[in-house]
Amino acid sequence: MAANTLSQGMVVSVQDREARNRKYIRIWLYLVLIVLATIVLVGGATRMTGSGLSITEWKPIHGIIPPFGHDQWMEEFDKYRQIPQYQQLNKGMSLAEFQQIFWWEWAHRFLARGVGFLVALPLAFFWLTGRLERRLKPRMIFILALGALQGAVGWWMVASGLVDRVDVSQYRLATHLTLACIIFAAVMYVARGLAVYSEAPANRQTQRLAGWFVLFVFIQIYLGALVAGLDAGLSYNTWPLMDGAVIPGDLFPIQPIWHNLFESPKTVQFVHRCFAYFVLIAAIWQAVSTVRQAPGTTHARRAVLLVVLVTLQAAIGITTLLMQVPIGLGLLHQFFAIVILGFSVAHWRGTKGAYPRETEVVAER
Repeated sequence: MAANTLSQGMVVSVQDREARNRKYIRIWLYLVLIVLATIVLVGGATRMTGSGLSITEWKPIHGIIPPFGHDQWMEEFDKYRQIPQYQQLNKGMSLAEFQQIFWWEWAHRFLARGVGFLVALPLAFFWLTGRLERRLKPRMIFILALGALQGAVGWWMVASGLVDRVDVSQYRLATHLTLACIIFAAVMYVARGLAVYSEAPANRQTQRLAGWFVLFVFIQIYLGALVAGLDAGLSYNTWPLMDGAVIPGDLFPIQPIWHNLFESPKTVQFVHRCFAYFVLIAAIWQAVSTVRQAPGTTHARRAVLLVVLVTLQAAIGITTLLMQVPIGLGLLHQFFAIVILGFSVAHWRGTKGAYPRETEVVAER
């Protein structure tokens, strides 16, 4: 009897320690999410201010040190003056004006380097001290690998604007932003898998709907990145009509036809608009289905809140378009896209519940 009581006490102690570890890891991952969202916003500001090509070299380690003194600044400025963006768009720019765009790009790269340390160092601590559950180890290594890949993709994007263009390729910009969002979503999914839920997991239909909605949000973010890369939001600034019609003409002027989906500003903006309507309909459909399947639950409340967020995002997007994309509204639109992505991933994970605790798995065996 005494041995059994002692055994139960040890299990409770292990469970308490595991709950504590999950809490600490979750807080760490939430901090990572805040920095990731900040990086996306600074990246958006870097693009909108035309600052992304101001640093013409990729120095993953040495590049963390900014120029000091007039000579070092002139060295950086001279490198910038060799690229088409300066020669065709910014010729005659002063050193002070160059410094303004330089600091945006430097801040973006600095934060990107910093988040690598913010992931790697605590991960090593939690791992080496036995606080990291076995199932989390491959997931976190995968996220670290995605972060390293993102650095390479970022330079691949910048390199596209250093030779024959005055800006970066919209294909590469969309890839860079989408990969950033995949990393953000992966961290959110793991963090919410460690949360404590008051509701039982939802049924399979609700889980699948939540998963599909996450995919739709990713597609819309990718389309939005194409719009940004082509500056497509600076034209056709009317709503609900576009170019005076519900379906504007001349949507496919480029051959082959599929290139229009990525290279025609008019077509790209139209597709982005149409898919925004689809995302809103999908959010409403998901909410109605979830309320019917799980009335009065947190699953239903989250699904309804998603409709509110998507509706607000649509209003921000329309206002941004009508006002011809001022920087403040453009960044707000981008920020809300990240909010919706994060909340939709959290909702998806919530429909599944938390990861099973290792102590529970051991007890079942």
